[in-house]
Amino acid sequence: MLLIDDILAFPVKSILWIFREINDAAQEELDNEAQSITTRLSELYMMLETGKITEEYFDKEEKLLLDRLDRIHDAKQQEADVQAMDDAEI
Repeated sequence: MLLIDDILAFPVKSILWIFREINDAAQEELDNEAQSITTRLSELYMMLETGKITEEYFDKEEKLLLDRLDRIHDAKQQEADVQAMDDAEI
């Protein structure tokens, strides 16, 4: 009977595995983008300190980068909330 249960559950388990892999890839991409934004912010600060860019340009770019970083943080928080809800249901 256990073998039959495994055979019947295989399609569902396979689909869930695929969704987990997609989710993991998306999370890794978000982490990489956040790291890239942080690096770019450091570069902007350095360029401002050395006088290569104006403060107006710095302010504009910093706002864009920080907004993107906030969106990434919000997406990660939503994912954590969904995961917590899923764990609570199990």
